[in-house]
Amino acid sequence: MKSLKPAAAASAVAASALLLASCSAGQITQTSSQVAAVDGASVSSENGAVAVQDVTVVLNEDGRVALKFTAINQDPSMNAHRLVSAQVGDQEVDFNPAPREIPTRCSVVGDSAEGLDALPQADTDCIQYVETSLDNDAFAYGGTVGVTFTFDVGTVAV
Repeated sequence: MKSLKPAAAASAVAASALLLASCSAGQITQTSSQVAAVDGASVSSENGAVAVQDVTVVLNEDGRVALKFTAINQDPSMNAHRLVSAQVGDQEVDFNPAPREIPTRCSVVGDSAEGLDALPQADTDCIQYVETSLDNDAFAYGGTVGVTFTFDVGTVAV
């Protein structure tokens, strides 16, 4: 008489594979509600020397507006660069304090005063924290507006 053990094992393996495959067949998954780690827009300069990430126009509940961003010096030639200005639409963004020269592999983090207060800040000279503000020119929640950053090596438009 033949043993049924190999046939039973093969049946168990096939049933397990079928059950595991059916677990992900539905449209509701653990990853369906995940979003990107960086919410805002990101762009690099044409020559790749500087990049701007997480660009978002922040509209506070009281109507005040700020520009949230991280400007990064990623110049492979190891040159320092400077963020000269930023514009939201046709409006100039106010920086407090004005950004200093950005050494290679260092950054400038801009946000509202409240945003900077809530942000854990590194104790290093390589990251500059800059409060940003601009007039509320009828900005709306969820709206879009062009943002232009001017660096010493050119402009970057988002």
